[in-house]
Amino acid sequence: MSETWLAWTLIVGMGLVAFFTRAVFILPGSHLKLPATAERVLRYAPAAALMAIVLPDLALTQGALSISIGNPKLVAGLVAFGLAAATRSILLTIVGGMLVLTLIR
Repeated sequence: MSETWLAWTLIVGMGLVAFFTRAVFILPGSHLKLPATAERVLRYAPAAALMAIVLPDLALTQGALSISIGNPKLVAGLVAFGLAAATRSILLTIVGGMLVLTLIR
């Protein structure tokens, strides 16, 4: 058995395992029903993941913690958060946050 054939077999096998472990939730005939508490909690998972990625970038300047009005990214992020909470508009949130960041810099 050649190494190339073995490598492709492993790649295809891993792809099939990844597909079927995820597809079980959307395959016809699957009736997975989550508890109401889990459904409520999972609604906030995308926002929590996004905050875990974005918040450190807003609070750090050149690797040092910078929670002050002198940090333009933090100010723009707070304005964007306020716009998002007030309007629930993704477009207004992005445009407003970027506009504030551009004006402050």
